Amino acid sequence: MKYKILISNKAKKDIQNAIQWYNQNDPGLGSVFYLFLKSQIEVIKVNPFFQVRYNKVRCLPLKKYPYMIHFTIDESKHEVRIWAGFNTSLDPQNWKERFNR
Repeated sequence: MKYKILISNKAKKDIQNAIQWYNQNDPGLGSVFYLFLKSQIEVIKVNPFFQVRYNKVRCLPLKKYPYMIHFTIDESKHEVRIWAGFNTSLDPQNWKERFNR
């Protein structure tokens, strides 16, 4: 059974910023990035049990891009909540600040 995917507003903003950045540097590359990201979200839907990195947050690195999807699983509801799509080239302190709850 597939997990339901919920994407936080901050993660949506992360994704939009990445798409815009790629399009500014190479028109059309933002669409390619988005399609690849969607394919990786489909992977999470089927099997979300990737390594826990911190505070029960799991991460899936995007192999073709310097981004990592940060998410948690609610097994009782059969849901995955995506909290962020961080650029791995940026300061990791940003991750900690968003996830310190």
